[in-house]
Amino acid sequence: MADQMERQKALASTWFRSLRDEIVAAFEGLEDGQRQGSMADRPPGRFEVTQTRRDAPDGGEAGGGLMSVMRDGRVFEKVGVNVSTVFGTLGDEAQAAMAARKGLPGMVDDPRFWASGISLVAHMQNPHCPAVHMNTRMFWTPHGWWFGGGSDLNPCIEYAEDTAHFHDVQKTHCEPHGAGEYERLKAWADAYFYIPHRGRARGVGGIFLDDHCTGDWEADFAFIQDIGRAFLPAYQPLVEARRDQSWGEAEKDIQLIHRGLYAEYNLVYDRGTKFGLSTGHDANAVLMSLPPMAKWV
Repeated sequence: MADQMERQKALASTWFRSLRDEIVAAFEGLEDGQRQGSMADRPPGRFEVTQTRRDAPDGGEAGGGLMSVMRDGRVFEKVGVNVSTVFGTLGDEAQAAMAARKGLPGMVDDPRFWASGISLVAHMQNPHCPAVHMNTRMFWTPHGWWFGGGSDLNPCIEYAEDTAHFHDVQKTHCEPHGAGEYERLKAWADAYFYIPHRGRARGVGGIFLDDHCTGDWEADFAFIQDIGRAFLPAYQPLVEARRDQSWGEAEKDIQLIHRGLYAEYNLVYDRGTKFGLSTGHDANAVLMSLPPMAKWV
């Protein structure tokens, strides 16, 4: 049984890395294809790739990954695509949160964990191009395993047809995994990506799930793979449709103000940000989701 789980962990980690490679290549292709507009005279953006490392409390190895960040491109003002596989023992705060959320009192006696996943956030040059977030992940403890993730669209200037396309693609990829799964994950995203202190959502939603474990690892892994596969066909056409649209200072101002919502959410509420910082992962990798510039009025 232990050997089987080690094999499954390796499969998940390899999948997240392959999804990362596919997305990085697609985004650099968008940069190469941008040949008109106000940013077209810039060199096409390229990802700067940095190895990340998580140190155990005793100084030993505790995993790591790749942080890939592109800045000041033709299309992307800042985009990060991170992949990591980390392991170790959860601290007291993380143990308490895990036990409370998952009902795992055994965490106190054996707080080992393993986690692998991909996390992506894109902030765009053109205010008509929507920002976006995506992640998929697997988490293991001796007391259970589960998957989580999703993606959500964050336009500062919303276009109804863009929102419809993003959701339609998500629905298509969810439907093979059960009737009503898209509706369930959409409602979960609407609740999760809500900013209570602003009384509004941070964007136009998407899909989200966490703590997903039916007991059938193969089926659950297939579901999280399809959530990852939905990302590029849901998002890339929106960028291609909007990246040449003209914009000025008024639109940029709207974008910068909207980015403030994103920063507030990620710093105050986002579970992944809190987990990454509390478990000692590279702070630059954890906080790569923050926009390069934002504005509060």
